[in-house]
Amino acid sequence: MAARRIASSLLSSSRSRSVSSSFLASSVLRGASAVLRGFSTATAIEEPIHPPVQVQYTQLLINGKFVDSASGKTFPTLDPRTGEVIAHVAEGDVEDINRAVVAARKAFDEGPWPKMTGYERSRILNRFADLIEKHNDEIAALETWDNGKPYEQAAQAEVPMLARLIRYYAGWADKIHGLIVPADGPHHVQVLHEPIGVAGQIIPWNFPLLMFAWKVGPALACGNTIVLKTAEQTPLSALYVSKLFHEAGLPDGVLNVISGFGPTAGAALASHMDVDKLAFTGSTDTGKIVLGLAARSNLKPVTLELGGKSPFIIMDDADIDQAVELAHFALFFNQGQCCCAGSRTFVHERVYDEFVEKAKARALKRIVGDPFKKGVEQGPQIDEEQFNKILRYIKYGVDSGATLVTGGDRIGSKGYYIQPTIFSDVHDKMKIAQDEIFGPVQSILKFRDLDEVIHRANATRYGLAAGVFTNNLDTANTLMRALRVGTVWINCFDVFDAAVPFGGYKMSGNGREKGIDSLKNYLQIKAVVTPLKNPAWL
Repeated sequence: MAARRIASSLLSSSRSRSVSSSFLASSVLRGASAVLRGFSTATAIEEPIHPPVQVQYTQLLINGKFVDSASGKTFPTLDPRTGEVIAHVAEGDVEDINRAVVAARKAFDEGPWPKMTGYERSRILNRFADLIEKHNDEIAALETWDNGKPYEQAAQAEVPMLARLIRYYAGWADKIHGLIVPADGPHHVQVLHEPIGVAGQIIPWNFPLLMFAWKVGPALACGNTIVLKTAEQTPLSALYVSKLFHEAGLPDGVLNVISGFGPTAGAALASHMDVDKLAFTGSTDTGKIVLGLAARSNLKPVTLELGGKSPFIIMDDADIDQAVELAHFALFFNQGQCCCAGSRTFVHERVYDEFVEKAKARALKRIVGDPFKKGVEQGPQIDEEQFNKILRYIKYGVDSGATLVTGGDRIGSKGYYIQPTIFSDVHDKMKIAQDEIFGPVQSILKFRDLDEVIHRANATRYGLAAGVFTNNLDTANTLMRALRVGTVWINCFDVFDAAVPFGGYKMSGNGREKGIDSLKNYLQIKAVVTPLKNPAWL
């Protein structure tokens, strides 16, 4: 199948546009030029556009029903454009996690889902994808309202990708099978691939819908049941689409959704003795806590997709205009709130000064404003905590001696908007070159030769992704093998396809999301050995 690229979808008038996964950056850059019309901060301080959607679901989803939390508590989910309350959402806690796990366990042990044929499960998954496509605009509006990402990004790329991911796993549901293994003797050996049971899943706030699909899709295709905890910043879209899932015919108890906070609901899920598998996407520090809770409870297996500080390497043979555009996208996409963002831009010394000047010009043209406004490229950061963290890192950059090329301040007095910011003269030991900022801050570093940049690119605790921009095939081949990361994008960036595995080396996590490899996260392997009497063959 063709790869669906977030960038190309955003830069095209077609909602369903797909392109080959082998396309080069130049095709994206030509499309990009049509929407780059000049930097504007005015929209950030205008009266916010009223979202074209109503909030319908704010309760916990347990055993197929929306219910209040056991404590009756709620918490506000906020509009990042203003900091004002969108809705009050049920606050799940230990008791709610227990109720959800009980429902999921009963659905797994006694319900129809794991006993259905794979084909029957696939039909429900495909009906769910149909409903996603039918309600595309409402889902996208909720995602933008709760998260702050541009509506065009959500509606034209992320919601269609959600449907595509669900269809991908629907396709796998009736193709999961075991093996017959020859033995050194008269025995019949079967290797069975069984659903693992109750899966606990914790998703982040930066891509709520896509992370929902990455987690829920493979788990359900394999016949498991789920307790999913949403990020407290962005609970609304997962609740909405989970309702659609039940309209598609998902049995009660198979998918349970809890909104709540990490130290309470998240910790209860990670440490629950009746959860058979845990999957978490978030920061590396929180991932360590999650892994510890899982180990100290029932040693449940854990898949972790964690932080990154990805190098984006620009060689001296690169087309600088294209490299600038692609590096800009690699860092600033989604307000810079990407685990795989190309946040260390390594530029060869022979083209460094030219690159910095053109990168500055591009940043000044970036359109920042209300994410519901057509043509806006960058909305607000997710919340006040992240907003303040990014501004602290900008101060670290200035104080450490890096050159502030452009940006560095907030936009307006309301909401969490930050200017696209660029630092040059950045050195490896600076905090802005070591830590995951998770915001619109580009650090540009200079290098001399290939051996040097390989060493420096790998000199990090992270290993999630990397970008390489070169016209030399030998250089590309050298880098793709030398970089200690889970994904290397060559002359492109953020190319995501349902079939392509995603995950990291080192402290960027373990296990893989998407593709055939993600199914392994949700299957147990059982060997069954039976004696053979007088076999005709072995």
